[in-house]
Amino acid sequence: MFVHGGWAGAPPTVPPNKPRESEVWMKISRRDLSILTIYSSLYAAMVYAFAPISFAALQFRVAGVLRPAVAKKPILALGYAIGVAVGNLVSPFIGFYELVFMPVMSLLAGILGYAASKLLGGGYYMAGAVIAVIIPISLSWMLNQLFNLPILATLPPLLLSEQIINLIGSSIFKAIERFYRWW
Repeated sequence: MFVHGGWAGAPPTVPPNKPRESEVWMKISRRDLSILTIYSSLYAAMVYAFAPISFAALQFRVAGVLRPAVAKKPILALGYAIGVAVGNLVSPFIGFYELVFMPVMSLLAGILGYAASKLLGGGYYMAGAVIAVIIPISLSWMLNQLFNLPILATLPPLLLSEQIINLIGSSIFKAIERFYRWW
C-alpha cells in the first residue's frame, strides 16, 4: 500500500552520506576514541603509580598534569572522568564519593575547562586554571562530608597544589605542541 512519501511499512530511506538521527550524537572518530582510551588509561595508571600522594587529604595528584589537554579535545573531559573513576578504584577511601561524585565533578570540570578555553582563549592554561578551581572545591566538600574536615582548612592548600600541577601540565602540553600536533 502506497502512503505519503513511500510504501507503508518500508524503512525510511536515508541518503548515503547522511547519518540517521540516532547515529548523529554518537559520531566519534577512531582517532578520538583512541586518544580518549589512552588518556583515561594513562590518568588511571599515574594515579595508581603515585598512589601514596594521590589520596592524601592534602593530595598532590601527579596525574593531574594531563588535565589541561581538554583544551584541545572536549572528548577528553569524558576520558578524565573515566580515568578518575578507574584510578579511584585503588583509593583507601573507596566508596560513593570516589567512584561517582569525583568522576562526575571531573567530567564537569573538564567540560567547563574546555568551554572557558574556547570562549576566553588561553588554551591549556585557561582550561587548567578552571579545572584547578572546580576540583579543589569538590575535594574540600567531599573531605568535609567524609571526615568532617573544615572546608576553609582544606581548600587553600588544595587550590595551591591543583594550580601548580595544572600549570606544570599546561607547560608540558605547550612544549609538546611546538613539535607535535597530538590532537
